[in-house]
Order: sequence, then C-alpha cells, then structure tokens
Amino acid sequence: MTIWLPSLSSQGTRYRSIAEAIADAVRRGELAPGQKLPPQRRLADRLGVTIGTVTRAYAEAERQGWVVARVGSGTYVREEDAGSSAAFLAGRSDAAAGTFDLSLSLPPPHPLRAQALGRVLAEIATDDAVLQRAVEYQSERGVPAHREQLAAWMTALGMPVEAEALLVTQGGQHGISLVLQTLARPGERIAADVLTYPGLIGAARQAHLKVLGVPMDEHGMDMQALGRLCAQQPPRLVYVTPDQNNPTGRLLGEDRREQLAQLARRHDFWILEDGVQYLPEAERGTPLYRLAPERTLFAFSTAKVLAGGLRIGALVAPPGPRERLGEALRAQSWMVPPLMVEAVCRWVSGEESRTLLTWQTEELGARQRLAREVLGGHPLGGRPHGANLWLPLPEGLRSAVLVDALAQRNVRVTSAEPFCVGSEPAPQALRLCLSAAASREALSQALEIVAELLAEPPAVPWQPL
Repeated sequence: MTIWLPSLSSQGTRYRSIAEAIADAVRRGELAPGQKLPPQRRLADRLGVTIGTVTRAYAEAERQGWVVARVGSGTYVREEDAGSSAAFLAGRSDAAAGTFDLSLSLPPPHPLRAQALGRVLAEIATDDAVLQRAVEYQSERGVPAHREQLAAWMTALGMPVEAEALLVTQGGQHGISLVLQTLARPGERIAADVLTYPGLIGAARQAHLKVLGVPMDEHGMDMQALGRLCAQQPPRLVYVTPDQNNPTGRLLGEDRREQLAQLARRHDFWILEDGVQYLPEAERGTPLYRLAPERTLFAFSTAKVLAGGLRIGALVAPPGPRERLGEALRAQSWMVPPLMVEAVCRWVSGEESRTLLTWQTEELGARQRLAREVLGGHPLGGRPHGANLWLPLPEGLRSAVLVDALAQRNVRVTSAEPFCVGSEPAPQALRLCLSAAASREALSQALEIVAELLAEPPAVPWQPL
C-alpha cells in the first residue's frame, strides 16, 4: 500500500511546509474528503522528521479546517457535510449494515438510558422552582444541592467524597483540561504512562504542556522510573488512570499507589487521578485522593455510567487549588448548565440508575468472558468488568496492517499509536472496546473476524518510498 507523501518546500519551518502540502493536496483532489492521512509515526519516518513535527503539522492543518482528528482512529480530510466527530460516531448505529465499531470506549447500548432521561425531563418540565433556577445564573462550582446529591451518589458507588470538595464539570474531559490549564503553565512538563488516554494528550497540547512518558509494566506505572524522572526533570503534575489504564487495562498496585503519593510529596507535584472508566468497587484499588488528599485531583463523569451525551462530571479538588479552579471554570463558561445537572441528580436518585449499573456491570463481565473465549489463544489485557480489551499482536504482525484488514471486513479497532507518549515506538497491539458493540451477538461476530485474521494474517504488501 502506497501512502500519501507530501512534497515539502525548502523554505519555512517543516511543520508549516507539511500543513501547506496537506492543504494543496486537498484543493487538488489528491486527498479526498474522508480520506485518512498517514499515521504520524509512519509519515515522520518516511520524511525523516520527528513525530512532533508531523503532530504539529496535523494540528495546524486541523486549525485551518482542512482535516479533523478523531481520537483513537487517526486524522481525516474534513468532509463538507460532517462535523468534527459526527461521521465518526455514525458508525455507532450502522451495525445493521454489517459494521462493527470497537474503536470507541462507550457505555453499552440500553433503551433504559433514553427512557430514564425522558422521565426526569418530564418531571423537570412540571417543577416551576427548578425551571426558574435553570434560567438563572448559578455559582461556578455548581448548585449546592446538586453537589450534595452528586457527592452522595459517588459515595454510594464506593468513591467517598464531601460536597464541599466538588466542582461540577462538563464531563471528565472538561475536568482534565480544567486542571491542566489551572495548575500548569505553558511550557511546563507533566508525566503520564507511556501509553495513556489520548484525551490527556490532546488537552496537554491545547495547554502547551510537554508530556513525558513513564514506562509501565504489568503492575502499572514504574515508580522507580518516575523517581528518576523527578530527579532529572520534575513534572508539575502526574496523570494516572490507576484502576484500569487506558488502553492496557492494567491496575496500579497498592504499593505503587503509596509510592506515588510519597513521590508527589517529595518532589512537590500534583496528581490527576482519572476515574471516569467505571469499575465495580471490588475491582478498584485505594483512591489516590484518599492517600494524598492534599495534592490529588480526581476526575469523575457520568459518561461511562449513565450516558456520554449528558456531559456532566465532577472534579474533586483539595482546598488549595479549589478557588482557582472555580475561577478558571467561570472564565471558560461561567457555570455548567444547571438544567442538565438537575436531570442527572434526579436520574441517579431513582431506581433506573441502580438497575442500569447492575445490568451494565453484568453485561461487561459477559463481554469480557466472551472475548476470552474467542481470542483465548492470545495474551489479553483488561479488567473482568472493564470496557476495553488489550490485544498484543503475534511477533511479525504489524497493527497498521491488521487495522486496515479489519476495516475492510467492517470491523473498526484502534492501534496503540494514539495512546503513545514520547518518542518510543508504539507497541504492536490493538485496543478493542467491547462495550461499544451494539449487542453481544454483534461483538461475537466482530471478535470472530479478529480471530480469523490473527489465525491467517494478511500479507504485508511491498511499499515503495
């Protein structure tokens, strides 16, 4: 397969030259609407430039409106009638057409999600006091009664918090961005697992922060490596998803959690703990915000529990930065719309939320078992009730080849590349979002296709320079 290669101008910076070449190729029709650009690492190798140069070029082309980056999938030429993610998310509803999207970490579909939302909205429509509050300005940290209800719900889920420590956010991603923009200055360093959530990478880029990758093993982030990093280049903040790393699903061990808390105090950095990917309490470790409460911020969201479209989350913050975070939220959007927060609070106080969460936990457990039955001959990573499965590939099989071959069979998956931090080569592995499939039957069909291609890998075509 021949990849698109730009002809670079000898003048100006390399990243601008690449961005201009992308724009020219789109204008000439050499790159068609919806066409995927080459993976950043691959294009960097072909052009003899750093991956950072290509990343910056793609970001510039996106800023100019020529392309759109889709987290977990790649960068595509923008389609005239498509928004930044509408076409990508359309795959969610086309299972009937034979497409299986295992690329997005979404809660498994259930009619109760829409039904519960409809019920609470109908209730709100007849509550004059709530409607009046919804049309008025509120505190940037959220309505006190809402924060009380959210704190009680999180505590019932095994994440004990006080309402005073909460800021209501527009989802987990907003909470992450808010922390980075408030607690770190442009140009400063933050650290994360060498494989980490692409949303963190994107938020750091927007905040003009440098992300340093910390090696990890089967027990999570390597604390000795983090210690060495702190001695050489102390980060301002360390981001972790301790209960299930995204994408590998690895659990950060209890001893390493203690070590992380000690390192944070010794080297004076903040910890940003991402707890958005929900797991039942029995599969979680001790929260870092309990081990180092004075320097840990905890991001939570309703996205993986109730519904992603709600865009309501909570940020648990210690007293020190709490006021600054509130000021930053106020400067960004003044407040989170209280109408949707009211809907969430009514939802979580009803029986539907408990029924839905019980079903979801059982469903994800069944999907994990199904995946291990179908792909049992391969090393797999993931939690017993997690949404994702990590699939390291057999030696000699490249993930880019398998991703393309699966796409031709209408199965969408994600390689390791979008999760990579730093300059280390991406491991040859796939992340499969078991939760995203429309049903267990659809998931089984998709996994069977994955198993077939693993058993008989596609031939790697000769690729001319």
